Amino acid sequence: MKKEFTVPPVVFPSSTTTTATNLHHRRLLTPPFPPSSIPFKSFDTGAAYAASTATVTTTATLFSGEPSLLEELEIDPSLIYRKTLSILNPLRVNSSVHDPPDLSGPLLYYASFSLFQALAGKVQFGVLLGWIVLFSMSLYVLFHMLEGKHGNLDLYRCCSLVGYSMLPVLIFSAVSLFVPKGGALRFALGAAFVLWSTRVCARLLVERASGGGREVFKLIGYPCLLVYTVFAMLVLF
Repeated sequence: MKKEFTVPPVVFPSSTTTTATNLHHRRLLTPPFPPSSIPFKSFDTGAAYAASTATVTTTATLFSGEPSLLEELEIDPSLIYRKTLSILNPLRVNSSVHDPPDLSGPLLYYASFSLFQALAGKVQFGVLLGWIVLFSMSLYVLFHMLEGKHGNLDLYRCCSLVGYSMLPVLIFSAVSLFVPKGGALRFALGAAFVLWSTRVCARLLVERASGGGREVFKLIGYPCLLVYTVFAMLVLF
C-alpha cells in the first residue's frame, strides 16, 4: 500500500526582494582603529648610520690608549731580535743589549729546541725545562760564591742569559736533522756549537761581575761547558 507525503511548495524570492533584504541587513564595516590614530613614521637611514658611526668612534676612543697584547705579556719582539743578533757573533759579545732581562726569548728557544728534538723522534720538553732551571740556579750560586756581594747578577737575569746563550745549541739541533748519525762530522759540529755557547754565556756572566770578574772567566766557563754539553748529548744520542 503506497503512502503519500505532502511536500510544501518552494517559493524562490525575486531579485528585487533579495536586493532589498541584503541592503537592509548590510552594515558598514568600520576599522577597529581609526586611520588617523596610526601616524606614519619614516626611517631615517642617515641618522641611523651617523649614530652607529658615533658608537664605533666612541668605542675606538675608549680602547685607543690600551696597550697591545704583546705589551701586556711583556714580550718585545724587537728586543728578542737584537739579543739574538748579539749571540750570533761569538767574537764580540755585547752585554748591554741584554738589559733588561726577559724570559720570552729563552722560552721561544726551548720550544724550538723541543720541536727539533720531536722531529728527531725525541720528546724532551719537560726534561729541557727542568734542567735549564737547575743549571741556571747552579750558575747563580757559583757566581755569587766567586763574587760575593760585588756581583750584579740576580736569578732572573741568570736564567735569561743562560737561555739566550742556548741559541748555538738550538742551531746545532736543527742542523743535526740533516747530518747522518754516528759520523765524525756530527760530533765535530756538536763540539763547535758547544764551545760557541760556552764562550757567549761565560762572557755575559763575567760582564755582570765587578772587580776581578774577568780573572774567573775559566771558573765560570767550565760549568757553562758542562751545561751545554749535556744539551748537545741530547741531540747526539
